[in-house]
Amino acid sequence: MARRLAEAIRLGLLLDGERLPTESRLAAQLGVSTVTAREALATLRGMGLVETKRGRSGGSFVRAPADHHAARLKAPLLGLSLHELRDLGDHRAAIAGAAAMLAADRALDDDVNGLREHADRLRTARGLTERRRADARLHIEIAAAAQSPRLTREEISLWSQVGDLLWLPVRSGEEVESVIAEHEELIGAIGDRDAARARDLADRHVHAETERLVSYRLELSKP
Repeated sequence: MARRLAEAIRLGLLLDGERLPTESRLAAQLGVSTVTAREALATLRGMGLVETKRGRSGGSFVRAPADHHAARLKAPLLGLSLHELRDLGDHRAAIAGAAAMLAADRALDDDVNGLREHADRLRTARGLTERRRADARLHIEIAAAAQSPRLTREEISLWSQVGDLLWLPVRSGEEVESVIAEHEELIGAIGDRDAARARDLADRHVHAETERLVSYRLELSKP
């Protein structure tokens, strides 16, 4: 249970400062005992991912992980071959494209408004970790808006594998702005109910991310 909650916090599915349910309610939601929930929260407190406050306004609150230093992420990137990076990119493009297309067809108005809020959160994010968490949450919410649990699970799995690396090559303010604009254009297509354009934008966005990552991987491996 602690691993599941830690992953949800790391991916941005639980926001910084968000109040968690009580131990008994959390246990019921996750289908575990109250003792297990209590132990999981204690583990998360030890990891610095949860803070518990006492008193009338108390409870357990999410604490986002500290910002990754870019140098610490270079070794995991170098551990992936160019073939693996491109294969992951192809998988991500297939999932993101299908999710965007279905979201344009199926998303409720409230879903689209929620996606715009997540896009705004990405725009105001600062630092590598905060941007990565906002980015992951946005893509996972697109899959959720597509009303596809399988696509949502696939997005979560893929972001767990490669999400920490995607913002490494985005270094200048101009590059950051360009990536954010791609997300906003994608949300616009979903809001316009343009399924074909949404799929195309998602596919191009992921392939652009993959090529940036491949180029950066080649740069790192130079003598």
